[in-house]
Amino acid sequence: MNLFILYLEFFKTGLFAVGGGLATLPFLFQMADKYEWLDHKMVGNFLAVAQSSPGPIGVNMAALCGYHAAGIAGSITAAAALISPAIIVITVLSVFMKSIKENKAVVSVFSGLRPAALGLLASAGFFALKLALYVKDAPFWHNSLRIKESVILLVFFAAIFKLKGHPFIYIALGAVVGILLRL
Repeated sequence: MNLFILYLEFFKTGLFAVGGGLATLPFLFQMADKYEWLDHKMVGNFLAVAQSSPGPIGVNMAALCGYHAAGIAGSITAAAALISPAIIVITVLSVFMKSIKENKAVVSVFSGLRPAALGLLASAGFFALKLALYVKDAPFWHNSLRIKESVILLVFFAAIFKLKGHPFIYIALGAVVGILLRL
C-alpha cells in the first residue's frame, strides 16, 4: 500500500468526518469498497477493537486500518493523516477566533455543521447495525437477520438504560457472551 495514498484517504476522512470518531465509519466503508486491503467485515472488527481500546475511536480505527494496510508505518501515517486537518483548522481558527466569533456567517457555518455531524453519526450507526445484525449472503430473506446477535443487542440495550452500569462492564460481558455463544 502506498503511504501517500493512505495519507490522502485518511486526511480526507479527517477533514470531512465532522462529529467524532464514529463519523469516520462511512468513509471507512467507502475505502473498503475502493481498496482490496480493507473490507466491511474488517471495519466492523476494527470498530469493536477501537471502541474497547483507550483513546479516540477515530484515531484508533485509523491506526488499525493503517497497520493492516502497511504495517507500523501505515499505522502512524493513517493516524497522523486523520488528525492533521483538525490541527490545521484549529490553528487557523484560533488566530482569527476573537475577530470572527460574532460573525453571523461563521455562526451559521457552525450551526450547519451540527446536522451534518448528526447525519454522519446516524449513517455510522446504521452501518454498524447492518454489519452486526444482517447476513448479506443469506439464502432466504427470513434467514438474513442474525437472531442471537439481535437478542443480545436488545438485552444489552435494556440493561444499559435500566441498570446504568459502567460501560466497561458491558464491554467485558459482551466479550464473554460472544465467546460462550461462539459468535
